[in-house]
Formats: sequence, structure tokens, C-alpha cells
Amino acid sequence: MTTPSTPRKRPSPKKPPDAPEPPLANAAKTRPRRLPSAKQTTDATPAPKKPRKPRKASAKSAVSAQPVKGKLRKTVLLVGLEALSLIFSGVVAVIVLLGYAANRFSGTNWADNLLPFALGILALILSGASALIAWWKLRRWLHSYSNLLMPILPLCLAFAVGWLTLHERFTFAFGQFKTLVGGQHEAERVTLTHQVFAAYRRQNQGNLQTMMVRAEPYSTLIDEAARAFKVDSQLLQGIAATESSFLPRTSQDGGRGLFQITLVPKPVLADAARLLAVDKVVLDNHRHNAFVAAATLKYYLAQMDNDPFLGLLAYNIGPANGGLRFVMQQYGVTDFVTIQPYLQQLPRDYPIRVLTYALAFRLWQQEGRLLAYEEGKNALKIQRMGIPGL
Repeated sequence: MTTPSTPRKRPSPKKPPDAPEPPLANAAKTRPRRLPSAKQTTDATPAPKKPRKPRKASAKSAVSAQPVKGKLRKTVLLVGLEALSLIFSGVVAVIVLLGYAANRFSGTNWADNLLPFALGILALILSGASALIAWWKLRRWLHSYSNLLMPILPLCLAFAVGWLTLHERFTFAFGQFKTLVGGQHEAERVTLTHQVFAAYRRQNQGNLQTMMVRAEPYSTLIDEAARAFKVDSQLLQGIAATESSFLPRTSQDGGRGLFQITLVPKPVLADAARLLAVDKVVLDNHRHNAFVAAATLKYYLAQMDNDPFLGLLAYNIGPANGGLRFVMQQYGVTDFVTIQPYLQQLPRDYPIRVLTYALAFRLWQQEGRLLAYEEGKNALKIQRMGIPGL
């Protein structure tokens, strides 16, 4: 029995090693690759994009921006109102507390005065910080209800505090606070101020009222002179009351007119003539006399750094013998309290008398009458009204 034989594979014909390839295939392999031309390279590079012009805001976008600006403006206004109210209330609270503390613990003893006052300052700082933290937490709670509640509450507090400043107790606390901060200078000023109040208390009310009535015909021209030279008109009235009692005359020592003008610096006469629009000042003319007095007062106040006591004293001494400035330089003094012992032959009480009359004019013009200093609460009321020029 014979088995079928497996057919043999025919071997593929081998190419001879040196046989040439077909012409088309050979041409495809041997053709050199062409480089792109300069024009093609230029065309292939993407051209730079031109910057786009900014689009103009449309009317619709401008209208939509207006509510945003309005809301921002409203927020700034409310926050500013809240901050100002809190600052005002805080400042008043500090003044009152420090004023009362300065009065309560005044003295130099360490255990009774200095240490309690220092501990009080520390307690005030801690209380202020705690109050700010509490307000910040309360503010977040109020914000959840309405934005208007945040400035309304501080504003109400500021109005309440402002009403309390009208009370006499605040006047007392503020005076103690000024003494605490002002130091020796403020203490001297307070002493001189009470000299004026005491002088007013000793005045005869009937004589003062007669002076007030006698001054009425000259009030208009005195006010005009005060406005021209920017000085206190009531202070000018006090000078006229002290100098002539509102009885214009020529005195034996050479004083002339309503203000008893004698020697004045030449620049003063020039300033008065310029504002009067005249070539020469006539001292017997009441209006001219008042302008010269106002110019003289302004001149000496400027020379004495606007200290009313020294300015009035210099006004009274005048330019003779170098004036008050020379006296102060000679004795090495700088204020009215220390210059007084050296003024043996000069009227050192002149500023007190002028300011006493000026105070009477203020009471007459504001109250319509002269208040008796020792009756009821008149003393505190008069102290609160203050002295003209101070």
C-alpha cells in the first residue's frame, strides 16, 4: 500500500545579486527631496495677529455699572457714619473718665494717687478693647438682619453722648482733663481765669448795668473795628470800659477818645489808616479811635503769641522803654504769672480788669442781663460760657 506523497514547495526564484531594480522603483528611491522655496517658507509662517481695538462700553453695560457704584457709595457712607459715631463716643468717654480720675486721684503719693491712677488707665485700655470686640460680634449679628442697624445704633449712642456734654458735670470733667494734659501752663491759666471770675463777683451789679447801657451807642463801630482786624469785639468793649468807662475825653496823661489812645507803634497807625481809607487818623473821631485800638490790640497779641493776658498787658504798657517784651527779656520770664512780681510800678491787674468787663458784656449780650455769680448755679453757668479772648 502506498501513502500519498506531500507536494514539495517550489523555491522562489532568487534574484541574481547584480540584477537591476525596476526603473520606476529605483527612480522613486533615488529622487532628491526638494527644499521649500523662500516664498513657500514665508507663506507657511503664520502672520502676526493685529491687536484688537478695545470695545466701547455699551449703554447697557454702563447702566448695569451704575447700581454697583451706588451700592458701593452707600456702603462707604454707612461705614463712615458708624466709625465717626463710635470715635466721637469713645473720645468723650475718655475725656470724662480721665477728667474724673485726675480729680479723684490728684496728688503725688504713690499708694493713694499715682498707682491707682495708673491702674485706672490700664483698666480703661482693657475696657476699650473689650468694648470693640463686643461691638464686632454684635455687628455681625446685626448684619444678618439689616445693614442699616449697624450705623443707627452708634449714631443713637453719639447723640446721647452729645446730649451729656451739655451737662455741667461734663464741663467739670473737661476742665480737669485740660489741666491734666496742659500741665503747668493750663494750671496757671485756670488760676488766672478764676481771678477774672472772682473780680466779676466783686463788681457792683448796678454800676455794671449802667456801663452796659452807656456802651450801646458805640457797639456798632466797635464791632466794625473788631471785624476789620479780626479781634474779639467783647474784648475791645472791655478795653473801652477800662480806659474811659465809655465817656470819651482827653485825659491829663495824654489819652484821647474812647480808648484813651496815647503812644502807639507807627505800623499800627498805618494799618488803621489803610483800613479806614483815610490819609490821617483823627483820634477824636470815635470810629478812628476804635480802629486804632483794634489795630493796637492785634499788634500786641501777635507779639505775645496770642496770649490774652500778656497781650493786654503789652497794650497797656505801650512802646515806652522797649515795651513789655524788653521787660520780659530783661528778667528772663515767659508768662503772665512770672512777670507779675516784677511789675511793681506798672498796672499788673490791667488784664484782669479788662477781661472782667469783657465777661460782663458777654453775659449782657447772651443772657440779656447780668447774672449774680454767687446765686444758684450761676457760677458753673458763667464758667461754662467762658471769658472772651480765652
